[in-house]
Amino acid sequence: MTLTPLALHLEALIFAAEHPVRLAELRDCLEEVFEASVAESELTAALAALSERYRSDDFAFELVEIDQGWQFLTKSSHHRVLSVLLKQRTKKRLSQASMETLSIVAYKQPVSKADVERVRGVNSDYALQKLLEKELIAPVGRSEGPGRPLLYGTTPKFMDYLGLKNLTDLPKLRDFTAVEHEIGQAPPGEEEHSLEHLP
Repeated sequence: MTLTPLALHLEALIFAAEHPVRLAELRDCLEEVFEASVAESELTAALAALSERYRSDDFAFELVEIDQGWQFLTKSSHHRVLSVLLKQRTKKRLSQASMETLSIVAYKQPVSKADVERVRGVNSDYALQKLLEKELIAPVGRSEGPGRPLLYGTTPKFMDYLGLKNLTDLPKLRDFTAVEHEIGQAPPGEEEHSLEHLP
């Protein structure tokens, strides 16, 4: 498949971007370069052509729409080998407490610190702070309750890490069953869990 010059420009922009690139950002870049307006229909057609191209088995990655933007991601058939590489390289980890806290925020957001601690049954100051530092969660507002405490929700970085387009793609709680240890997870009894590609 021969790509149009527009599609090649889009390919370069998305490939170089660290995070998903939204349509408006792509159009702004192209219009500044070309010094002319670019129709949204042209962009969507070019993105569709790119997406179709990378569906081929000749490529180990694909172009996907994620978190209202576009990004190149490795195909699922290669996740296992990549997880081994990332596991070997990583030194950044989240504790069991942080993993529990992140799960609560993801499923109950927007949620206050008091709500998190009510579910966990322990103080969660440190776990919340670590998640804020890693930009996996962020304040999203304030409760109308006494003292108007901060409410927390997940971030685009969280969505990017899990490869989610939106929060409705999160696994349903009823889908969780006891599973054997998988690559990238700490064995039973270990306190820390890998978050391989977080800084």
